[in-house]
Amino acid sequence: MENKARVIAGRIRTGKDVKTSSGKSRSGGPEVELTNPDKLLFPAEKITKGEFVSYYEKTAGIMLPHLKGRLISMQRFPEGIAEGHFFQKQAPGYFPEWVNRVPVDLRHEGRKTYITCDNRQTLVYLANLVCIPHVWLSRVDKLNYPDRLIFDLDPPAGSDDFEPVKYAALIFKEVLEELGVKPFLMLTGSRGLHVVVPLDRSADFRHAFDFARDVANVLIGMAPEHLTTELNKTRRGKRVFIDIFRNAFAQTAVAPYSVRARAGAPVAAPALWSEISGRGKIRSTSFNIRNIGKRLAGKGDLWKNIGSSPYSIAELAWALKKKFGSV
Repeated sequence: MENKARVIAGRIRTGKDVKTSSGKSRSGGPEVELTNPDKLLFPAEKITKGEFVSYYEKTAGIMLPHLKGRLISMQRFPEGIAEGHFFQKQAPGYFPEWVNRVPVDLRHEGRKTYITCDNRQTLVYLANLVCIPHVWLSRVDKLNYPDRLIFDLDPPAGSDDFEPVKYAALIFKEVLEELGVKPFLMLTGSRGLHVVVPLDRSADFRHAFDFARDVANVLIGMAPEHLTTELNKTRRGKRVFIDIFRNAFAQTAVAPYSVRARAGAPVAAPALWSEISGRGKIRSTSFNIRNIGKRLAGKGDLWKNIGSSPYSIAELAWALKKKFGSV
């Protein structure tokens, strides 16, 4: 029996017996071949490529709604997390024809052919390439009109203290709620938190960025010793960095439930605001490839309804000015 597996209609099976005479799955979908399943991707945890791919296959039903219709930037770790990575935006020629391709004209880079991840087979195919998907904040039918606004909060340079990040996120929550917003929260699986506002796609990226900048400035005015948008790490000091620069055309953010290339194989996990209130044990890396299933079984997808009540940037900008004046 060959040391490989094939994913058929979203199920991983080993050996040759899964292939039909037509070369298709029994449900008519494409085959996805899993190569080198025993390769160690996370050596300390003994997490193999097979386990990595299996995680994405099992999580596909929850993860795909957050991926569908979004252009993907592929962060790839072909030899494991300790062996370096590269970003790949364009779909290479060897990708199967059933992976959806979208040509996009970029102002300074010309035309690039991106992919979208719209089905289980594509997600598993990318996992077999040891790819961590990063997604655009807009969808392909209105690329210049985001449906997400993200405040990416990172701890001070050289620090893994999560308490200042939690403090910053709770200030964001307070200010956004004063504008009538119910923001969403995600543990990035790396060092920080994402505070996310769903948008109705009525404003382009330029206006979305302007609003994000203005909100950040309001918060910095409230806590200048704790918060900054300073890009130069050495100038940030001990302040939490508010990354508003993801809110621009062609910029990306890690997709919910993606595995991160860090010790322990943590995943980007939507969270409840109550989970970061007080000095609790939760950290950005609290959930990982092996324990996220229990969380999902108990709480489900906390972002399931993130797009059900989107907000207008114009209305939020007006509310911000009315509440806090010119910023």
